Amino acid sequence: MVDFGRVLTAMITPFDTKGEVNYAVAEKLAAHLAENGTDTLVVCGTTGESPALTWDEEYELFQVVQQAVRGKAKIIAGTGSNSTAEAIAATRKAAKLGLDGSLQVVPYYNKPPQEGLYQHFRAISEAAPDLPLMLYNVPGRTGQNLQPETVARLAELPNVVAVKEASGNLDQVSQIRRLTSTDFAIYSGDDSLTLPILSVGGIGVVSVASHLVGQPLQQMIRAFVEGRVSEASQLHLQLFPLFKALFATTNPIPIKTALQLQGWSVGCLRLPLTDAPASLVDTLKAVMADLSLL
Repeated sequence: MVDFGRVLTAMITPFDTKGEVNYAVAEKLAAHLAENGTDTLVVCGTTGESPALTWDEEYELFQVVQQAVRGKAKIIAGTGSNSTAEAIAATRKAAKLGLDGSLQVVPYYNKPPQEGLYQHFRAISEAAPDLPLMLYNVPGRTGQNLQPETVARLAELPNVVAVKEASGNLDQVSQIRRLTSTDFAIYSGDDSLTLPILSVGGIGVVSVASHLVGQPLQQMIRAFVEGRVSEASQLHLQLFPLFKALFATTNPIPIKTALQLQGWSVGCLRLPLTDAPASLVDTLKAVMADLSLL
């Protein structure tokens, strides 16, 4: 069984004042996260603004982060695509870097049927057989839902080891758990659903909030796993306003704003994403102050 841990941070991509990737800040942030509750860094996923990055920028980020956290945290590279051939090429290249895994998003825009999804992920699996793969189901962004039955078929492939479930559907998570073996890991793709997903067989979260509250998330998960459910629930409720504020508009706009409020020089967002409105900045300030994050 591949162990990515309990708290996986979907890391933002910092930019400089000219809008170029700020690799120095990425290195510093990655090291900080690894020391503050993050077991695995997911680099160049949705939160990392991957649609606005070039492949060359992504490969450089993989290597910079790899150097920054070597021996402290694992790295999963976002190498998925709506082009199967492109995903295969990117995943093979990531495998050669010696990374710990690959995040494979459901192909977006082209809305393949379930058989197409199965064949897409199977082709990537067979092209990089030694690299553990995490499926990423986020129908709100891709326009297509990866059905539990398809997940179960894919879980039979030797290097398909996990799914990041961001459908928001607990029934779907329950069905995936019923249809897969216990060594297939289910991760929440939504911070606010981490605790509910743990209750139906999940193992942890691919988190945005862990940029700010990695240790409390670890405490919440540990409390649940150890049977201290009331304590886990209390931690969830304390963090809940932060979870909601960080998704009050399109991710990663709020989390980049929150990091800026903490003094991180993460820069702007790349178009077509834009800066947070003043009302959201005020909300984030209030929520973060309540949690002593400022």
